[in-house]
Amino acid sequence: MAQSWGSFFYSLLDYKTEKFMIAKNKKVGVIFRLFQLGVIGYLIGWVFLWKKGYQEREEAIQSSVFTKLKGVAFTNSTDLGIQVWGAEDYVIPSQGDRVFFIVTNYLETPNQRLGFCAEVNTRKMQKVILHGHKLNRSLKLSSTDTGTCEIHGWCPVEHSHTPSKPLLGKSENFTIYIKNFIRFPKFDFSKSNVLSTTNKTYLKTCYYNKDHNPYCPIFRIGDVVHWTGHNFQEMAVKGGSIGVVINWSCDLDKDYSKCNPEYSFTRLDASKDSTNSVTSGYNFRFARYYRDADERTYRSLYKVYGIRFDIMVNGQAGKFNIIPTVVNIGSGLALLGAVSVTCQLTVKLLLFFLLASYFFLFFVSHFTANHFSSHFLREKLGLFC
Repeated sequence: MAQSWGSFFYSLLDYKTEKFMIAKNKKVGVIFRLFQLGVIGYLIGWVFLWKKGYQEREEAIQSSVFTKLKGVAFTNSTDLGIQVWGAEDYVIPSQGDRVFFIVTNYLETPNQRLGFCAEVNTRKMQKVILHGHKLNRSLKLSSTDTGTCEIHGWCPVEHSHTPSKPLLGKSENFTIYIKNFIRFPKFDFSKSNVLSTTNKTYLKTCYYNKDHNPYCPIFRIGDVVHWTGHNFQEMAVKGGSIGVVINWSCDLDKDYSKCNPEYSFTRLDASKDSTNSVTSGYNFRFARYYRDADERTYRSLYKVYGIRFDIMVNGQAGKFNIIPTVVNIGSGLALLGAVSVTCQLTVKLLLFFLLASYFFLFFVSHFTANHFSSHFLREKLGLFC
């Protein structure tokens, strides 16, 4: 009993090798080498060079965005006269953030006071538009007038007639300064999209251009709209929404200066084929309140149209790490082993078919030599034609 257990444990220390067979078949050899070259090409070209399988990756980017707009516009209308618009007037919110709004067109209803007045009635709608508390009285301007409801609210009510041309059309030449700070915590790597330079006048003179000045963070609004494939003057009438995507794809095995952002621009509220649909455009209302000499409150109501900018930051970084390198090399070696197994199965199948064909030829020639009829062969062997 002890001897049998000892033999068992000693057998565990034996090392077994496989038997190798050389197949003198050029077709099998070519197929085997092509499979090997394919696996090696996949491992080197796709896994390591294209996908950088030797790197550890991080996509949890930390980001902060600040924006600043510059530009002055003059408007001159019959109702409101000459007005000057600065960044503090047409940018909402004025302090700058990753989401902000620029006024390009507006409808102002000045000097509204709380009181009683007629509601606006339009024949294009079945119901009146209530701008205040509806009273059970009807006001008629003439004997032939069907009348409108009387309301208690801010009077006079707003007349929704959007200007056909943007009142702030010159905002096309305003500029946006986008400052973006990013950090990859896994690698303790931080950087800004502002080019590191000692030239103090650089940010005062540069404008972003994908081909000639790709690292300048100052963008002309008209250019941004143009890069989305739309016309600024058309978009400025009813407004819209634009997404500015800042993408950081950093190879941290290279120099610090090689990690730079790439910008892309797209219109979010409409495509090229649906710019005139009811879903396109962007507007909202706000009011500015005042007090007269008698301490009575009045206001100016603004319905503003404009462009909303959403700045979205994406990114990923990679750096060499021995663990993913070993894992991917091991996967490649496993694929090479699978190639060998596949070729062995192919050889065995070829040998099987060769032996079967030799046996069939021998069998047929033997019975033919003994003058067996084909009918007898079909009947006995089941060889149906």
